[in-house]
Amino acid sequence: MSERVYQALKEDLFEFRLIPGDRFTETDVAKRLSASRTPVREALYRLQQEGYMDVHFRSGWQVKPFDFAQVEELYDLRITLERAAAHKICRQTSPPPVLRQLNAIWRPDHPSERAIGSTVRALDENFHCELVAAAGNREMTRIHQDITDRLRIIRRLDFTRQDRIDATYQEHAAILDALANNNPGDAAEKLTTHIRISQAAVQEITMDKIRATALEHQQRFSLANGQTPKP
Repeated sequence: MSERVYQALKEDLFEFRLIPGDRFTETDVAKRLSASRTPVREALYRLQQEGYMDVHFRSGWQVKPFDFAQVEELYDLRITLERAAAHKICRQTSPPPVLRQLNAIWRPDHPSERAIGSTVRALDENFHCELVAAAGNREMTRIHQDITDRLRIIRRLDFTRQDRIDATYQEHAAILDALANNNPGDAAEKLTTHIRISQAAVQEITMDKIRATALEHQQRFSLANGQTPKP
């Protein structure tokens, strides 16, 4: 039951049914998900440990307010690690086998063979994690994975628009070309540009989602209280 509640709440977060700043009690969640308070509390503390929730003494729970300054710092660190990985890969005596596998994924024979939806997000995450792992530094890989986990909630939004999916395929192929040509500087620059474009896109989409959901919440509140919703 705790796992079911955890997955349901995480989906609410990822789909922006719960938005940064929302407050609620364990009783609210238990009633909505037809669960007792014990598994609800376990799920909420798990989400708190992952950085999604804050607990307030006597006033219940709150979805952690979005901290764009922290997001910027995480992206900066991610870029630093991935640029370093590109240089380490190019210094190896032979290309790591994973590059051949990544080429097969990101250079499909026909556009119709491209992945869609959540599969693209998973493949994109795997692309960047595999590149860092191929550098051969376990601590670098561990830190990069932690950053990936913390950014997942907004990075997934980059694959809700077809133009961004198309760009991801093109940019990943260009990065792989630079690595195949043993040009670490070019690969590092292409990685940086690719990540920064994605960062800007997901922050824009995130703000649009938050505004739209906040307006929907406001309209529901107004209707529930007999007020005319604001346009």
